Amino acid sequence: MENKDGFFSKIHREGFTWKDSVFISFLVFFLMFFLGSAIAFPIGKLLRLFANEENAEFFNILGDNFGFLGYWIIAFIYLLIVKSDKPIFRAFGREPKGNTVKMLLLGFPIGLVLNTLCVSVAILLGVIRVSFDSFPLIKILLVFVSVFAQSAGEELLCRGVLYQRLRKAYKNPWVAILVNPLVFVAVHMAIPGCTIYAIISIYLVGLMFSLMVYYFDSLWMAMAVHAAWNFTQNFIFGLPNSGTIYNLSIFRLDQATVKDGLFYSAAFGIEASVTSIIVFAAADAVILYMMKRKPRTSLDVWNDQKAE
Repeated sequence: MENKDGFFSKIHREGFTWKDSVFISFLVFFLMFFLGSAIAFPIGKLLRLFANEENAEFFNILGDNFGFLGYWIIAFIYLLIVKSDKPIFRAFGREPKGNTVKMLLLGFPIGLVLNTLCVSVAILLGVIRVSFDSFPLIKILLVFVSVFAQSAGEELLCRGVLYQRLRKAYKNPWVAILVNPLVFVAVHMAIPGCTIYAIISIYLVGLMFSLMVYYFDSLWMAMAVHAAWNFTQNFIFGLPNSGTIYNLSIFRLDQATVKDGLFYSAAFGIEASVTSIIVFAAADAVILYMMKRKPRTSLDVWNDQKAE
């Protein structure tokens, strides 16, 4: 019978230590998550100081979203302090082939289309009704920037630090691809109104972001898709984003006509729907098909050589 060390030597990468284990990686993630959230509070508080009666909601939105810069701050501090994980910085910049302006800009319409598909189904089935409210251009643009800061902050921790730590530990990249969405799910499960449909949907979208990082070699693309999804449902259609809804959006949801069920969750939003599960599963299937038809090699930040 093969001994224990022989088994682990087959699944772990050279130089693996207990500090690289899944448990420690999860611990690192949640520590960064809570510290980043602690930093977010004073950032949000500072922005809300500029609010008055007329623009209180606008600055509340900016405070909520720009507060996620706390994740950016804690991620960079962590990587500067923990020298063994410093190579993760390589995944943030221009070294990966997919971290380009082109892929970033491609991500925005992808996120918009995916969300619009889900919302359109709910509207066509009559489970929700939205109507035009207003289009305050400057405010909407500033909110979009803030949403990018929020979504990109989540991606820095999930598909940046956590994903790359798992890549460091295990020879098979599928460990990182399949395991890191579980943490993404765990974070969202704490939100009131989270259902089994939301859990499945969030896992599948987390998997999609992981596949984008792996196959397209682009953390930037994942950030853009994530930001566009959140912005579209929250500030174009006026729907809840993982349970959070604001009073500033281009369209407004008619709460009185909402029909809670398979295609929309009144408490959580479109992410807790069968439609979002189908759309994310289809997106995952498309990327997996592309991987099979045209394999690619992404940057291995733990290798001194760049991917070919």
